[in-house]
Amino acid sequence: MKSRASAPAKAILFGEHAVVYGKPAIAAAIDRRVTVTLGDFSENRVTIPSLGVDFRSESSPRGGILDYVGRTLQLYHDGSPLSIQIEMEIPVGSGLGSSAALTVALIGALDGYHERESEPGDTAARAHRVELEVQGAASPLDTTVSTYGGLVYLDSQRNVEKVNARLHDLVIAHLDHSGDTAEMVAGVAELRSRFPDVMDGIMDAVEMITMRAYRALLSNNPEPIGDLMNINQGLLDAMGVSTGELSMMVYEARSAGAAGSKITGAGGGGSIIAYCPGCAEDVAEALNRNWNAMKARFSEEGLIR
Repeated sequence: MKSRASAPAKAILFGEHAVVYGKPAIAAAIDRRVTVTLGDFSENRVTIPSLGVDFRSESSPRGGILDYVGRTLQLYHDGSPLSIQIEMEIPVGSGLGSSAALTVALIGALDGYHERESEPGDTAARAHRVELEVQGAASPLDTTVSTYGGLVYLDSQRNVEKVNARLHDLVIAHLDHSGDTAEMVAGVAELRSRFPDVMDGIMDAVEMITMRAYRALLSNNPEPIGDLMNINQGLLDAMGVSTGELSMMVYEARSAGAAGSKITGAGGGGSIIAYCPGCAEDVAEALNRNWNAMKARFSEEGLIR
C-alpha cells in the first residue's frame, strides 16, 4: 500500500518570536514543498535524497530533521515498518518551516495510509504537538500555514483566518547555515526573564505592527508594509536573534530598492524576506551575488493528499 502527501513552506511576514508569547502573527505559504511517499517495507527506511539521508533501522529515526519523523511515527503510526521517501524543496534550517512542512506532509501521508479522515484544524494541531515535543517550545503558526496554505493571520486567541489578499514582489534569501530554533526561542526567553518589562514592551510593539499590517492587507493597501517590516526587524534585532550576516542581507535588499526587509523565522541564521514592489528582479540579483536568493510566490494550496 502506498500513500503520498505534500505541504508547503512558509515565510513569516510579521510576528515571529512574539507569537510564542500569545501575540498575533502573519505568514504566507510559499511555492516550495515537502512531499512524503509511504509504502510497506521490511524495516523502517527513511530516504531524503536532497540531504543524503538513507536511514534503515527497526527503531524510530533520530537526529536533526529525523527527530520530527521519529516523533510523528511514535504518535500517529501503529509501529509497523514503513518505507518513507521525503522530497524537500526547502533548505533545512532556513527559517522557511521545513520541519513543519515535513511534519504536516508526513501526518497527511500517514492518515492516507491508515485511511483516516482529518480536518485541517486537527492536522495542524497534531503537527504542532510534534514540533512542541521536539523543540520544547514552538508556536502553532508554521504548522497552521503548511496545513491551510495561503496568507494566514493567527490572532492572540489562536484563531486562524485566511486573509484574502496577496503581496507580490517578495524575495527570500537564505544563508548556507541555519539557526537553531529551540536555541533562539530559549535565548529570547532568557532575555525576557532578566528584563521582563522591556521585553514585554517589545512584544507589545510587535503586536501593534502585526495588527497594523493585518488591517493594511485587509484593505488591500500594501503601502505601509515595507516600513512595518523595517520596524519589525529593529525589534527582532533588539531580541538578539539577528546576526551580522543577516543584517548585511537585510540592508543589501534595501540598498537594491526593497521597500522593507527583515528576518523571517527564528533568526540566528536562515533567511530574510524583502518586499520589493517593482524591483524584485533587481533585489534578487543583488542578493544572489553573495547569498542564495529567489523570488517567492504564494501557494494557495496547503496540505495536498
